[in-house]
Amino acid sequence: MNKKVVSVLKYVALSCILFFSILLPVSAASNTTIIYGEKLSDSQRAEVREALEISDDDTYEEHDVTGQDYADFINGNPDANMYSSAGITLESSGSGLEVNILTPDNITEVTREMYMNALLTAGAENATVDVVSPVRVSGHSALTGIYKAYDVEGVELDPERMELANDELEVATDLADNEDISDEDVSTLLTEIKKMIAEQNPVTREEVEQIVNEQLNNLDIQLNDADRQMLIDLVNRMRDLEIDFGAMRDQLESITNDLVERAEDLGLDRGFWERVANFFSDIFRSIANFFSS
Repeated sequence: MNKKVVSVLKYVALSCILFFSILLPVSAASNTTIIYGEKLSDSQRAEVREALEISDDDTYEEHDVTGQDYADFINGNPDANMYSSAGITLESSGSGLEVNILTPDNITEVTREMYMNALLTAGAENATVDVVSPVRVSGHSALTGIYKAYDVEGVELDPERMELANDELEVATDLADNEDISDEDVSTLLTEIKKMIAEQNPVTREEVEQIVNEQLNNLDIQLNDADRQMLIDLVNRMRDLEIDFGAMRDQLESITNDLVERAEDLGLDRGFWERVANFFSDIFRSIANFFSS
């Protein structure tokens, strides 16, 4: 066969390969990292993959989160038993953060909005996070697993913010243990406090205390002195670290809107939650106008 014809055929074949490789869909799990709680058995790990809808044909990374990771990332107990797991897919810049709890019956304390708030505090962004546990757990250790996923992907999160986020999760679940405060109340409270930090940029502890007290009054939440002080201490640490919650305003707004949409299904006062959302939406529009001016 003429050499020129052979060369042309090779070129055409290569072009076809490149063309169809672009058209063919890439596996949805190809950039997914699975983090297993180290105490899970092989069968329980299979349950995690099933919940994440990952098949044997998918490409993914697997890692264990250990008690030592708990100590390394947030100064936790290295002897802690780790069961909570997660699938994390890092997304392109500007995608934002999405959190789903795929086994809600087995995550007994931490809600989706609590994870969202804590991860924003930690500086996590541009990822889809699916929390899974094949056994009943509080859900706290999943946060360390998510930190590990960022670490193995080469994304560095600030250690002080990671530890603060973990403490935020502890405060959130402690407050939610109060029979007069729902999980939704706690998530809304933390979200709106962060919005006020973004707007007012407090520089003293007294200003932090004023923000906390104002939001407690706005949401009609009653705390005892110890819980109120615990919350003020937490928010003051956010101030000390100079976290830019203004840069997260769209995500914080999304948390509030999600809570409003769920209000009716949860049997809450939908009208009250809509007023809360409208109140803070007006405030955040003014913040956005300020930053754009």
